[in-house]
Amino acid sequence: MNTTSQTMHGSMPSVAANSDEVRTRLQSRRRRVNFYALTASLLAMSFGLFWLAWILWTTISLGIGGLSWDLFTQMTPAPNTAGGGLANAIFGSFVMVGMATLIGTPLGILAGIYLAEYGQKSYLASLIRFINDILLSAPSIVIGLFVYALVVARMGHFSAWAGICALALLQVPIVVRTTENMLNLVPNALREAAFALGTPKWKMVLSITVKASYAGIITGVLLAVARIAGETAPLLFTALSNQFWSTDLSKPMANLPVTIFRFAMSPFTEWQELAWAGVFLITIGVLALNILARVLFKKS
Repeated sequence: MNTTSQTMHGSMPSVAANSDEVRTRLQSRRRRVNFYALTASLLAMSFGLFWLAWILWTTISLGIGGLSWDLFTQMTPAPNTAGGGLANAIFGSFVMVGMATLIGTPLGILAGIYLAEYGQKSYLASLIRFINDILLSAPSIVIGLFVYALVVARMGHFSAWAGICALALLQVPIVVRTTENMLNLVPNALREAAFALGTPKWKMVLSITVKASYAGIITGVLLAVARIAGETAPLLFTALSNQFWSTDLSKPMANLPVTIFRFAMSPFTEWQELAWAGVFLITIGVLALNILARVLFKKS
């Protein structure tokens, strides 16, 4: 027994030493993996920030020089003509984006409420989520072609209404996804407490869940507006453009994305300067909407 005890006592330090050595190797390996992962993450972030900073610098340096009072008060000029502005294009973009938001936002919010509060795991809700995911990932030019075949081809001409439909279709899935996610973050205890007090479900949804997540829903709406504000492909197939001031939604209407596309591809210096000024306006507008959305989300 004494020999066995001495053998056991003698082997314990070696086992402890081996355990410490293994622990040291694991810690060293984890430090190396953490260093490599952190370095790769910082390099990827720097790569993305570099191109973002370059794009912003180019947009500001080339676009800010075209800002003037005429830019907001005069119509788009004829080819190879000095002067002119983007008043009709700015007005058209505001009208179409605003109308698309008025149409797409209620539809998206109602669909998101149904998915989060009523449909949940039903077959219809699963089908809606599947279609919504397809719309989220669909290229905007596909949406434009769809509206062209459905509206423009049947009407026989381009129109602002067709452009509004295309932009609304791009906006709806974003609002649906954001609304559903925000409502799912509301604790079920609040719903159960409302039901325990005898509150009808529709009133519980409006007074508790929607009210608790309104900041996140507004954030989703602002991000959706920022998404459609610079879309060009859908408008090329639907609203096209107009060189003159137009308020008739049943006819082609000027807009900033298509005007920028036409002017940037032209050989005329005056048009190219106006194109860069338009790019600057859209960039600053989208950037402001994204910052506003982040601030609202942070406060919520």
